[in-house]
Amino acid sequence: LLEAPSPAVLTTYRKDGSALVSPVWFRWDDGAFEVVISQDDLKLCHLSRDPRCVLVVFEAIRPFRGLEVPGVSELVECDVSSHRAAIAGRYLGVTDGARFAAERRSKPGVLLRLACHSPRVWDLSAILPT
Repeated sequence: LLEAPSPAVLTTYRKDGSALVSPVWFRWDDGAFEVVISQDDLKLCHLSRDPRCVLVVFEAIRPFRGLEVPGVSELVECDVSSHRAAIAGRYLGVTDGARFAAERRSKPGVLLRLACHSPRVWDLSAILPT
């Protein structure tokens, strides 16, 4: 599930406590999920004020596995180019991922790292008809 280009959504929280749920690309690296967020993205504004978030990764095909990871984000200010290329490469392939990252090199970002301490995991394969 974590190696495939699985869909994912990131939930952040507005000032009034309501949730903003956004599709994101991610990768699993060194014990944490990583997501690159552009510096002008509303999600970054939310996380700077309230670092709590929830990442949900799931399969849209059999066996319909998934996981929900609540936690506190770590925002890492760095050159995100290599992270962006690696994450995009998972979804687009290495060549197109590198091109995607290169086209966005002038758009600075922040690396969100989310450790996976208490995930809720599901796997529907046991209840699906064969």
